[in-house]
Amino acid sequence: MDKRTLVAVTLIPLLLVVDQAVKIAVKTSMLLYESIEIWPWFRITFTENRGMAFGMEFVGTFFLALFRILAIAAFVWVLIQAVRRRYPVGLIVCLSMIIAGASGNILDNCFYGLGFEESHPVGYPFAAPARWVGLGAGYGDFLSGKVVDMFYFPLFTWPDWLPFVGGQVFFGAIFNFADACISVGAVSLVLFYNKFLLQRR
Repeated sequence: MDKRTLVAVTLIPLLLVVDQAVKIAVKTSMLLYESIEIWPWFRITFTENRGMAFGMEFVGTFFLALFRILAIAAFVWVLIQAVRRRYPVGLIVCLSMIIAGASGNILDNCFYGLGFEESHPVGYPFAAPARWVGLGAGYGDFLSGKVVDMFYFPLFTWPDWLPFVGGQVFFGAIFNFADACISVGAVSLVLFYNKFLLQRR
């Protein structure tokens, strides 16, 4: 098997397993909005969202999920072309990270609503972490599941005297492992490998 193919078929499932393992561990052991401080600048904070990466929401879950599926298909096609053309292994890694990240979040959309109980927030009467109850017995339908987020890095708070951002946390987004894969893969792709993607043969 070609080295580039081996990298892709190994890395994508590995990243997916890590992403889902972290999400399931958080969802089944924490209440919604519960936060665990690891260091002052890093917390595990359980949130859920229906929208884009880093908790942003623009469209409904169903349409977003369809968009993600189309995007994954497009990136898989690009990955196949990159392997055939023997592009650098680093470029294959970047594409694999983007595909794995997008696939990880689409799995949440597809199956979490079908099989998990609704997550209840801290303070909800008799609240307990959500459980897996089996496909069809969850809180939603196919493609209606919420994406699990947990990584929060409140690195510092802007001084109050600054206009617009005063008193706000720098980088206040809460994200997941899949979001990180997409972001790192996309930024690295643009910085180091864009010339290969623009080539035509």
